[in-house]
Amino acid sequence: MQTTIKDAVGLKYEPVALVLSNHKPEGARQFKEGRWGCVMFMLAAAVRGETAVFDRRTYGCQGGGTGLGFGNQYQQFAGGEAGFCYFLSIGNLAWEKGRQVAEQVKPYLRREAYDNFLHGERYVKSPPLVQRFIENLPIVDIPETYVVFKPLIAVDPEKETPAVVIFLGDMDQISALTILTNYAREDNENVIFPYAAGCMSIGIYPMQEARSETPRAVLGLNDISARVALKRLLKDDVMSFAVPLSLMREIEANIPGSFLERPTWQDLVSMK
Repeated sequence: MQTTIKDAVGLKYEPVALVLSNHKPEGARQFKEGRWGCVMFMLAAAVRGETAVFDRRTYGCQGGGTGLGFGNQYQQFAGGEAGFCYFLSIGNLAWEKGRQVAEQVKPYLRREAYDNFLHGERYVKSPPLVQRFIENLPIVDIPETYVVFKPLIAVDPEKETPAVVIFLGDMDQISALTILTNYAREDNENVIFPYAAGCMSIGIYPMQEARSETPRAVLGLNDISARVALKRLLKDDVMSFAVPLSLMREIEANIPGSFLERPTWQDLVSMK
């Protein structure tokens, strides 16, 4: 499957298709069952031409499982959902059960992960606010067995349809994609930037938009942990821009005659 967006905006990386499937692609990269992994590792592999696959036993971490559409996997976090609420905020040292669980999981965690479990990532101010964060997520339990990441050019439209298409770009390119998304709409709020895990910004949030008659794009990678993981692999400073397939086609249709043909955009590109 082709798109004119990559060349029109000058994207460095191949767009990635997120495909929901009941068939496991041969030779795909996959986390080992029960082993930790970050979804960003697989996104980096996909923009470089590989295929990756996830299922309900190999999603890497609870945030990844939730973000990819395998239901509320925070219930499986050490200490339950409450343990995650303390982990994302003030840390599990702050409550008795958390301290007990910390001793149980210590032999299985890397030093950095254990420190975060104890003292918290501090991305949300308090455990009750993390609980509200979870309640506000567009959590879904997809009926399909697998979530697949693959380069969009590797998608056979006769056999599969992407649920989401993911673009990675610098801020100039993200600006261009934002303009193109709003270009032919009657309002100017067609790109959302929710605070969420990096995998949610390319998973359940654009999946939710796909169910709308006027889907919006989802700007992502405001998750610092995801940024660290992706920057280590790509050595690049990018944001994600995830859209349902129908919106990708709409953006393509907006390219001819747009600002991309005018001097201001060409001046900006020449500054790189």
